[in-house]
Order: sequence, then C-alpha cells, then structure tokens
Amino acid sequence: MKMFLIVYCEASDEDVVAKFKNAGFKSYTKMQGAMGEGEGSEPKLGTHYWPGRNNTLFFAVPDEELPKLHELFRELKAEHPRAGLKAFTFPLEECV
Repeated sequence: MKMFLIVYCEASDEDVVAKFKNAGFKSYTKMQGAMGEGEGSEPKLGTHYWPGRNNTLFFAVPDEELPKLHELFRELKAEHPRAGLKAFTFPLEECV
C-alpha cells in the first residue's frame, strides 16, 4: 500500500478535488492552509508580502492504483501550470 500526497495552491482546490473524485478516488484526507516555499512557484506564507496558502490531499491506495493517480496528477499540472502542484508517494502500513 502507498500514500499518495499532493500539494497545491488553495485557489485550485475545487478543480483538484473534482479531478480525483471524478476519477473514482473519493476517499482522501485534506489539510487546508499549509504554508511553505518550494521550487517552481512563489512562496505561500499567508502574509501580505507572500499571500496565499496550500492545501494537501492524502490518498491511501493499493500499489496498483498509483499509475492512475500519477496520470491524473500530470493532467492537473498541465491544466494548472501556476498552481505549484507537487506529488509524492511513500510506503504505508495500516495499524490494526
């Protein structure tokens, strides 16, 4: 199992969430108001000088679902080139 994490500008929230939901990924965790600096986009620090914030979506998925998520991410990045989209995956074990 893997965790797929996507970070994006909060202004793109409706489009990003809709893209994943329409593709059948309806189970996720969203964190709003993340701040930070990265490569390829302006800092989003929630200040007057660096306004804006990021949101993050977490998807816990079986390994075989990752290619579909990666494709959706590539499509979103092409559709929203200034949204500062970044995606990451990491191993996941559910605690029982």
